[in-house]
Amino acid sequence: MIGPGLLIPIAFRIGPLAITQTVVVTWLLMLALVIFSWLATRRLRVTPGPLQVAVEGAVTAMDEAVRSVLPEQASQVLPFIATLWIFITAANLAGLIPGLASPTADLSTTTALAVLVFLSVHWFGIRSGGLRAYLRHYLQPSVFLFPFQIISEITRSVALAVRLFGNMMSLDMAALLILLVAGFLVPVPILMLHVIEALVQAYIFGMLALIYIAGAIQSRETTKDT
Repeated sequence: MIGPGLLIPIAFRIGPLAITQTVVVTWLLMLALVIFSWLATRRLRVTPGPLQVAVEGAVTAMDEAVRSVLPEQASQVLPFIATLWIFITAANLAGLIPGLASPTADLSTTTALAVLVFLSVHWFGIRSGGLRAYLRHYLQPSVFLFPFQIISEITRSVALAVRLFGNMMSLDMAALLILLVAGFLVPVPILMLHVIEALVQAYIFGMLALIYIAGAIQSRETTKDT
């Protein structure tokens, strides 16, 4: 059976509610990430093993990336941005597993992620400077620019969702065509490009989210100065 929209297969139904393959893969990914996180952190040692070294290196790299943009608020923003990076990376790479499709190749998933970023931008902005100061920055430098500020907020969120969806859908289609034409062994070097692009797309999405949040937080200082 085929779901509405962009022909997403329906895995099963719960009464009138259709559960698509994207939802099932997303649930499996979240479960796998929770189990991995528990296994990787349950026995932390002063002298780390290979797994702990890899995890600490990844967390350190993400922390440094966030601090390069928001040095003072990094501890507040890091959990959200790091979660985005980890989940999107796993979702992008899921398409390499035979029989699975990347959840990020489904527009509903990327739209949900973009909505989360949209809400988080306002949440961090209000949390940083208060509701009144945050709303005031929409009227700077002129009240006549307010409609354009709103349009900008909406369009960049739409672009965030469509960019990730378009790139991952094309990557999954290209990988599927290569496997169908050349088999499983010949295209291994080419499929490595899929891995690299999946990592790049996750990084870009997270960095854009970080930049949007930084803009919302720093708008408080701009409003104060004016």
